[in-house]
Amino acid sequence: MKTENELKKIVQERYAKIAEGRGAEKASSCCSTTPKNKVYNIMMDDYSETQGYVSDADLGLGCGLPTQFARIQNGDTVIDLGSGAGNDCFVARHETGPEGKVIGIDFTSAMIEKARKNAEKLGYNNVEFRAGDIDAMPVSDNLADVVVSNCVLNLVPNKPKVMAEIFRVLKPGGHFSISDIVLVGTLPAALKEDAEMYAGCVAGAIQKSAYLGYVEEAGFQNITVQKEKPIQIPDDILAKYLTPDEISAFNRQGTGIFSITVFGRKPGKKPQQAINDLSGLSLDRSCC
Repeated sequence: MKTENELKKIVQERYAKIAEGRGAEKASSCCSTTPKNKVYNIMMDDYSETQGYVSDADLGLGCGLPTQFARIQNGDTVIDLGSGAGNDCFVARHETGPEGKVIGIDFTSAMIEKARKNAEKLGYNNVEFRAGDIDAMPVSDNLADVVVSNCVLNLVPNKPKVMAEIFRVLKPGGHFSISDIVLVGTLPAALKEDAEMYAGCVAGAIQKSAYLGYVEEAGFQNITVQKEKPIQIPDDILAKYLTPDEISAFNRQGTGIFSITVFGRKPGKKPQQAINDLSGLSLDRSCC
């Protein structure tokens, strides 16, 4: 079993290659793979009709559309975990408007560089990208109204630590909407132990019940699965890891690999909500 640092290094190296567009690596990501030179976009959702979409920032690394469910308001501060080349940040920026602020966090320097260049080309001065781990965010407490992430938490070995960090950086009353890969059932050892499958979001996925349990344990309320879709791994991808008999057994056992989009809210009220509540109170001074 690899250590946390070894797993992070695997992911970092793979995603640096994707950012730099080196050979087949650009198409070998969380959402696609290239056995026999045939590309399967087996997880990603289509962003192309989404307002704020930037094609140069879309590397096909997501497994959902968390910004679609994130209830971002004009003027919000939004943090995107694992921001890649910046696409989800730019979609979020469309929702916050120029009055808001969007911060992307990624631990791959090549991704940060690519995202910053994209933001400069767009002339966005309220979108910034910070280098750092999402399980130790370079962000102060109680900063964000909304946190989003797209197919990234499954790549982090210590998922409870990430959930605790999300709780820390959200304002009271703030919320997150995160798309991720989860399991129902057990993966074969050959898939679970493979570095490529880990970087491809499958081997790092945990049980759906455990994932939602970590969200609850972190202190979030109003936890909701906003969207769920099954992911089917094609047989010619499985053939890299399993024999034909093992593939048949895997398909028969009904192991579910799902993309889910999860919502959770941090308890409390945002400062403006608290002010509004106070302004609605009438003070009884009859005793004085």
